[in-house]
Amino acid sequence: MTVYDCDDPEQRATGVREAARAVRRGDLVVLPTDTVYGIGADAFTPSAVTALLAAKGRGRDMPVPVLIGSREVLTALVSELSEPARHLAEVFWPGALTIIARHTPTLAWDLGDARGTVALRMPADLVALELLRDTGPMAVSSANRTGLPPATTCANAQAQLGDAVAVYLDAGPTTAAVPSTIVDVTGAVPVLVRPGWITIERLREIVPEIEDQP
Repeated sequence: MTVYDCDDPEQRATGVREAARAVRRGDLVVLPTDTVYGIGADAFTPSAVTALLAAKGRGRDMPVPVLIGSREVLTALVSELSEPARHLAEVFWPGALTIIARHTPTLAWDLGDARGTVALRMPADLVALELLRDTGPMAVSSANRTGLPPATTCANAQAQLGDAVAVYLDAGPTTAAVPSTIVDVTGAVPVLVRPGWITIERLREIVPEIEDQP
């Protein structure tokens, strides 16, 4: 387990490089995002995703979301995306919006019992984006044990996850303790699944027809 201070340019460069290496060999890393700290693994290594779920004490019934480093990656991961969904991604990415979409059936990943869907987000954090552009899509969940509050500092993540994580990227406290807003775009009309950083009112400025939680 190694912690890198990303406020130090040299440590940041080394930390991102070592985190990318850890991800490629199937290990877990902790990274900052624009909401809370995340625990991440290679999205295409099932054993790494299984280790992530075990570190959190979380079951397969709660599939792991995927973070991406650019909007262009979205078209490679999602088979069909509605126009409202595209508008939401164009406006709110990078940012605190997670969209649930149907992934391309041929993708060789196992994120849990997702039943053909994937929760995708492009975070607005420079360290996270730098790492993601090196590793490609990463399975990332909040860096905490299930049932405990999400970590807003690297130290808090480390206290909860310990040696289960190979590399910790410490970028100081996150700017928000509020999780991302989740919208299901698998149907013709987007549906708000979880309120978060982006309000339903703000979403409706872009897609007026979006439905609130049932």
